[in-house]
Amino acid sequence: MRTLVIHPYLKHDRSSASRSPEARLQEAVRLTHAISLEDGGAQLVPLSNYRPATLIGQGKAEELAAFIAANEIGLCVVDGHVSPVQQRNLEKELTCKVIDRTALILEIFGARARTHEGKLQVELAALEYQKSRLVRSWTHLERQRGGFGFLGGPGESQIEIDRRLIRDRIAKIKRELEGVARTRELHRKKRRDVPYPVVALVGYTNAGKSTLFNRLTKSHVVAMDKLFATLDPTLRALKLPSGLQIILSDTVGFISDLPHELVAAFRATLEEVAEADLLLHVRDISHPDAEAQKADVLTVLQSLLDEERLDSGMVEVWNKIDQLPETTVANGAVGVSALTGQGMEGLFKLLDKRLAEEFLTTFTLRLPASDGSGLAWLYRHGTVHTQVEDEGILNLKVSLSPQDAARWHKMQKEM
Repeated sequence: MRTLVIHPYLKHDRSSASRSPEARLQEAVRLTHAISLEDGGAQLVPLSNYRPATLIGQGKAEELAAFIAANEIGLCVVDGHVSPVQQRNLEKELTCKVIDRTALILEIFGARARTHEGKLQVELAALEYQKSRLVRSWTHLERQRGGFGFLGGPGESQIEIDRRLIRDRIAKIKRELEGVARTRELHRKKRRDVPYPVVALVGYTNAGKSTLFNRLTKSHVVAMDKLFATLDPTLRALKLPSGLQIILSDTVGFISDLPHELVAAFRATLEEVAEADLLLHVRDISHPDAEAQKADVLTVLQSLLDEERLDSGMVEVWNKIDQLPETTVANGAVGVSALTGQGMEGLFKLLDKRLAEEFLTTFTLRLPASDGSGLAWLYRHGTVHTQVEDEGILNLKVSLSPQDAARWHKMQKEM
């Protein structure tokens, strides 16, 4: 479908000065590319004020209507919030389908969701959004209620039926998600009992989190140059050079003006972030709006974590340094290129430094040189720092996770 993207903005508004209107429009166009909508043009729409009835003025609406007719545009995406009344009036003025930024992001999330939980969360967000609009796109819900008409009492209007169907479906999804949340908490509890430290990748959408995840874990999570290529959280085990085993979590990317329906619906998913022992804030440092993107990510994280946690429990990873001629990495951050592998050694060292002291037990032990299987076990499960043989006895300095140290001591007692 040929799609026109417009970004209306107030000419004298200084509240969003961190991002230019041009940058906002470019991001909106990329959002349409994320679900392969056909490019039909993009326009900035400067306004003196927002019109309650149509958002934009009559003159601009007529100008856009002429453009839409001449270019056979079937869809107009308004990069911003459009009320139900404004949407209805704009569709009449422009004679094409109109959706706002929230609806577009919901469409992308709907196309990306793969797990049962992800699909439920997207549908819940879409239904919450749809509740106030009640346009005819939810007729599939009517089909789900059966063909006998028993649920629609005498005189019940179609809108009332739709409202009730949506309300009932929301209640059902919330019950299902409560069950999913309990299961997720059980899984987290099992991980805490192990316990492996959890490191979560967070960041703006398309910052390169999935590419970095693949580089670190040698896995094959979908990584595309598209916004929201990753939706459902992915977990993988990863062994650090110190021998410490960690769980790495790849999470959904954040974006400016994330619809509040999605923030609420994805609360369970974002709990993975809140539970993590360390956050890696992956930033596309080559992006012209890198600082504004950082602010957007921190805004979302501040709703999940306290200030102390954000200060002490997060490290910035400056990604895509290969795309810049020279980058001076800020103190406490680490520079990498997930694409080329540049800087990976420094990132592994940083992870070890932050986690090994808390999650590794280092001790010395003596082992018969003839105990090849015991020595192999230590190398397999931990890090052997020193190994000195003296008259058939190996003097070793070893680092093991607390659980592996307990297993080792138990094995020695049973021998």
